[in-house]
Amino acid sequence: MKRMLLLGIAVLLATSVFAQEFKLGSKVTDFTLQTVQGQNVNFSQIKGDLTVLMFIATQCPISNAYNERMNALYQAYASRGVKFIGINSNATEPAQEVASHAAKHGFQFTVYKDHNNVVADRFGAQVTPEIFVVDRNGVIAYHGYIDDSQNPANIKTQGLRLALDALLAGRPVEKASTKAFGCTIKRAKTAS
Repeated sequence: MKRMLLLGIAVLLATSVFAQEFKLGSKVTDFTLQTVQGQNVNFSQIKGDLTVLMFIATQCPISNAYNERMNALYQAYASRGVKFIGINSNATEPAQEVASHAAKHGFQFTVYKDHNNVVADRFGAQVTPEIFVVDRNGVIAYHGYIDDSQNPANIKTQGLRLALDALLAGRPVEKASTKAFGCTIKRAKTAS
């Protein structure tokens, strides 16, 4: 019985240590990413009035299925003041690979590295692609998918577009949370 109690306490402590800090409706405080050249950049330096954080990957076929759609979203909304930030948190994808991938796919937004998945952990990001929209007040106003189908022919709901349109019109996001799907983020191994 005592062992079970100790095990339960250990599990509770472990989950609180790795608990997500930024959730839908919460304010996002500053955090640090790295350029693919290795320079630190604070979120406060690169954010816009309305910022789309996209957790993406180079090797994930689901994330790659969205490359053209991410570019199209950038082209549709950047001129309207929306800032797009790509974040690669995969420990298995080095900065040079991220830079080559972004160039190959013609990303017009910058993709940063999240070393040791610190930022992914703070947001609770689990898959690629996974989206967080931070509004003018620094609050997460949308979390989830870009749209509801990897196959463009099967899209029924464009969650990110709907969220951006609402926020740009000064309205609340009707469906602020959707279920992101994709490849799991390949996290850095921690010392045990």
